[in-house]
Amino acid sequence: MRDFWLSCGHHLLDRDDSGWLLVSDEFLKAYLARPELAPPEEACTAERTLHAALIEDPCRPVAPAEIAGIGDRDARENWRVMLSFRDRLLRQRTIEATYVDLVRHGVGDTPPMFINQLVHVILRNLLDRCEDPFVLRAAELFFRPQRLGLHGGSLIAADEETIAGTHPQPVSPLVAMLGLPMAGEIEVLNDDNAETYWDRSDRFDMALDLTAGRRGLAALGEVIERWLAHLLALDAKVEPLIAAADVDLGWYVGLDAEATAIGDALWNGEELDQGARESIVGLYRLLLRHDAMLLEKVKGSDMFLLLAMTPERILRMKPQNLITGLPLAQLEATS
Repeated sequence: MRDFWLSCGHHLLDRDDSGWLLVSDEFLKAYLARPELAPPEEACTAERTLHAALIEDPCRPVAPAEIAGIGDRDARENWRVMLSFRDRLLRQRTIEATYVDLVRHGVGDTPPMFINQLVHVILRNLLDRCEDPFVLRAAELFFRPQRLGLHGGSLIAADEETIAGTHPQPVSPLVAMLGLPMAGEIEVLNDDNAETYWDRSDRFDMALDLTAGRRGLAALGEVIERWLAHLLALDAKVEPLIAAADVDLGWYVGLDAEATAIGDALWNGEELDQGARESIVGLYRLLLRHDAMLLEKVKGSDMFLLLAMTPERILRMKPQNLITGLPLAQLEATS
């Protein structure tokens, strides 16, 4: 079995009997090593003392007075946010339970970066034995924004952060096509270079073809199936559709903010303008092999998933919508 995404910290975690990731001291210490929390040279004694104590015992209770005693206002806020997040992790015991709790009951002031890190390590867990680089690359859409561009009739997604480098000249045709410079080389994932994904997975420097009817959108559908199985125990089939003809959006989930707005407009009988139509990246039919978990009012109805990009061609997927947007009886009963 080949390793990938070492940067997510999955090697710091163990699994419980259900296969979910148990929060560990080592995982918490990785957060304490972040530059926002590592005390700078000018840090006060209170901050240094707190940091050292938590490195020794990352689960130890922290009294409000320990935070209040830190002299720097920004440092106090960073510690308050981090400890609130840590306490949530400890209450839930697993990474997956923490994520579901956050998206269902409100993320509060939890930084989006922390949410994406949870998604990253959850995906690393549920894709542990995946041998398909196309599926792994598609999974990156769950936690890393993408910039999309048309090239030779194909819709190509490249990692937004990776292509936003500062190199004075584009170093690949793809970067030139997307209109942004970068400091490294980027390639579109294909059968010829797929084996290189394993050694470069933490560089996020391979682009993905998301053209309708091709492998990229099908791979993303497989990731969604695994996500639903792992977090909600749903046995689902996610089928990519090439065209939206005769699609009745009786129940739909937007996989990002733009897709949700498009779905709402269509459901309300509104006509989409050209810009909205061109922003649609993917459309899926969601089929549950057992509908006992569905609300009675939607049993027997088709469900659809929509994916879209912004006018600036940025795709920011919101995988939490798959947790909160499906008409599942157990979610309504406990909400």
